[in-house]
Amino acid sequence: MTLLSLLNVSFSAPLALSLVAGGIFVGCFSFAVFKRLLGVMQQEHYKGGAFLKWYFRRGNITRQRAELLGLSLVLLVALFNVCFSFLGYRGANLVALAPFFFLFLLYYLTEEKYALKVKTAVTPRLIRLAVCEFLLNAALGTGLCFGMCALAAWADLKWLYLLRFVPLALVPLLAPLTLVLAGAICNVYELPRGRYFVKKAQKALAQSACIKVGITGSFGKTSVKNFAATILSERFSVIATPASYNTPLGIARTVNEKGLDCEIFLAEMGARYTGDIRELCEMVRPSHGVVTGVCAQHLETFGSLENIRREKGVLAQACSHIVLGESAEGMKDGEGVLLCGRDFAAENIVLRPDGTSFDLRIGSVAVPVKTKLLGRHCAEDIALAAALCFSLGMSVGEIAGGIERIVPVEHRLQRIEGANGVTVLDDAYNSNVEGARCALEVLRLFEGGKYVVTPGLVELGEMEEQANAKLGEELAGLNVVLVGETLVRAVRDGYMASGGDENRLVTVPMLAKAQEYLAEHLQAGDCVLFLNDLPDIY
Repeated sequence: MTLLSLLNVSFSAPLALSLVAGGIFVGCFSFAVFKRLLGVMQQEHYKGGAFLKWYFRRGNITRQRAELLGLSLVLLVALFNVCFSFLGYRGANLVALAPFFFLFLLYYLTEEKYALKVKTAVTPRLIRLAVCEFLLNAALGTGLCFGMCALAAWADLKWLYLLRFVPLALVPLLAPLTLVLAGAICNVYELPRGRYFVKKAQKALAQSACIKVGITGSFGKTSVKNFAATILSERFSVIATPASYNTPLGIARTVNEKGLDCEIFLAEMGARYTGDIRELCEMVRPSHGVVTGVCAQHLETFGSLENIRREKGVLAQACSHIVLGESAEGMKDGEGVLLCGRDFAAENIVLRPDGTSFDLRIGSVAVPVKTKLLGRHCAEDIALAAALCFSLGMSVGEIAGGIERIVPVEHRLQRIEGANGVTVLDDAYNSNVEGARCALEVLRLFEGGKYVVTPGLVELGEMEEQANAKLGEELAGLNVVLVGETLVRAVRDGYMASGGDENRLVTVPMLAKAQEYLAEHLQAGDCVLFLNDLPDIY
């Protein structure tokens, strides 16, 4: 039998159409079921390697559920085909699609109960990735079915035709890999497109007469940027990158969409790898800047504190006027440098449950200020922003007036009056040791029961276990709800080692369970701190 005749016998038009239809059927359901993976890919900035690291990490519930789905499909589809074989293989195959429908539907409804904490943004890039993922899954399903039929024809085993849809059960297991492949295919278009928008923004920045300001550091970047924007608006027209837009594409989007019709442009600059700040400086060309400080945040990707310090110091060297936090001392010396503690400071800080007051000193001039913001670190961040405004020509009096208009930054020790007389401190974005210590200091100011909900601290590399144990020690005396499995062991050990009460410590698998626990235990007058509500990629 020739290959051509084998194909003619094996793949008649009706059979081929049924195989293609089966592939498209599973491709459609896979797209609906695995939309969670699209959201996680977006959180990982569309980096396939980082996504796979998340997916194959130990104890990932999403992967375990996908594996269970795949195994269940294999067994049930095979069972349905055998049980209904009296209908002939076409009839049995049609009935065997029922497990796909019902298991996919059950999986989808179950997944909807545990939505991603970081809402997926339906952007054009995500849509392109989703379409490519669907096509790959459909092609994979079709190819697997054709392969099964080819195997049946080659081995001359008619019963294999009966099981031709069984390989479709592999599609859920391979979906993460097809998603990464889809991302690589899309990058053929996305990367040049991204470079175009970055270059367009870079050209606009170079041609604009506005003053460019860069703000970086291991912590407090977004807060200092927002505080500075509020204070500067007392005198100048200001445009700042929104939210935590601190990458080349984030800054480019701000410039290209908002323009540069302003006197001062504030650019938040984030970094996870060596070279990130240099790339941003070459793009923005800042003359003024702030380095809030240096800690072990992102130690996992930088490798050492010295590497982090060196990377943040790139901004200090690039600017003619730089404001340095205390832990950034020594990054640059000489004229144009304002150092916290020496040239400016937040002094005589008084913490209250409803706000913070302190003396703002710049040079030899000190003025008393009050803010609704909570925590010692907010006073220090305001002082950094004030020093930047001073370097841009504002008087201490103007700066003090601007401080009065500062409002809390969302998810950064934000006080929320919850239901039934419960106070919520939302510090979801905090993920560093100093910020956690300041948040706990504020929590202890409140009356009533004090609860902390935390999954621990991340991206601290070799210091992660030590830092989380230290966090556990500082939680002693509080009611603690630990969320997750990966980091909480060190927090628990530190809590117990410092004399914590085991009866006041509970561990839950996810935030939804923590909320159920709080609903049962919180009473009027209690205060609960959500400390570092990790995004889904952790």
